[in-house]
Amino acid sequence: MVTCYLRYVIDPLKLDDFEHYARLWIPLVERFGGAHHGYFLPHEGPNNIAVALFSFPTLAAYEAYREKAADDPDCQDAMRHYEKTQCYLSYERSFMRPVLQAYG
Repeated sequence: MVTCYLRYVIDPLKLDDFEHYARLWIPLVERFGGAHHGYFLPHEGPNNIAVALFSFPTLAAYEAYREKAADDPDCQDAMRHYEKTQCYLSYERSFMRPVLQAYG
């Protein structure tokens, strides 16, 4: 499994717009085979940092999602929402491998 970690620098004055953007993407990632672990919005600490986490079985599965998402009308609508609102200023993407507790 590979988990995509997205760290956004958001515009705190557009938090509602960013939350709407986040809610659009959660089911889209899941539609294309990912497991979305949620978006995490500022609560205490910096008011301009948000995080999203979602996993795919393999990096190849993530790349297939990216290809399919590029042509999907709902994904394009989500991107238009971002383009209209500019609710985040930048983002960083990292891929991580989770270590999970073994049950025995």
